[in-house]
Amino acid sequence: MTRLAKDEEREDRIHMEIIVDAYGPEEQFTGWYNYLYETLQFPFSAQCVARRVISPLTPGDKVEVMDIAPEEECHHEMFVLIKWKSYQFAVPLMQLEGIQADEATQQAIEDWRYWVQRGYEF
Repeated sequence: MTRLAKDEEREDRIHMEIIVDAYGPEEQFTGWYNYLYETLQFPFSAQCVARRVISPLTPGDKVEVMDIAPEEECHHEMFVLIKWKSYQFAVPLMQLEGIQADEATQQAIEDWRYWVQRGYEF
């Protein structure tokens, strides 16, 4: 995965609004989970933009994102619940790009993708 160039505006928002006062991985996780839980407006349409061995989706697949996955599933990576074919299951948020999502949802997805592509982790 190619590391993105630093985006100072996004960095400031992430550090001042999402992981503000986070003193370790657990607090960073809590900040991210709460931000995504409160910001993502479900349901929304998304498209797979990256192949992952833990997911059956392939780039170009369109899905309906129904909710954020339970907290206990997201301690190392953020997952969302999707409806795909006749199934509902969790896939990495990093694997998706919003295609019919409100502005706040789109920004939250992009924030998470930026965080991961910059090599940050909790």
